[in-house]
Amino acid sequence: MPSVDVLDEIFLAVPPASVAAVFADPLAWRRFWPDLRLEVYADRGAEGLRWTVGGALVGTQEVWLEPMLDGTLLHYFLRADPPPGGTVRPGEAQRRQLAAKRVGFALKARLEAGRAPGCPPPGAD
Repeated sequence: MPSVDVLDEIFLAVPPASVAAVFADPLAWRRFWPDLRLEVYADRGAEGLRWTVGGALVGTQEVWLEPMLDGTLLHYFLRADPPPGGTVRPGEAQRRQLAAKRVGFALKARLEAGRAPGCPPPGAD
């Protein structure tokens, strides 16, 4: 079992393609996870991305975008260990869990901005 095993989910009232466009930008990865080096090993388009992780942690990370109702359920997974010879700081898993929540809620605020409650997201048919 990895030293850091994070699973998070958040619903975004926008189409999966809108969320995928954010994660398609490698500059966004540096903002979201500044201490991790990510390399895509599976680009699933509107279904998300899978990365190998290097830097502060070594392992895998995934953003899976699942169409749900009139939006997207964003699933986030991080499974990693310290780099060779390193150790995991106390509280690292919780720190990564809180960081995942911050990313999810920031995307929710940005992508849902201007949408009236109870109304479908822009681009929904």
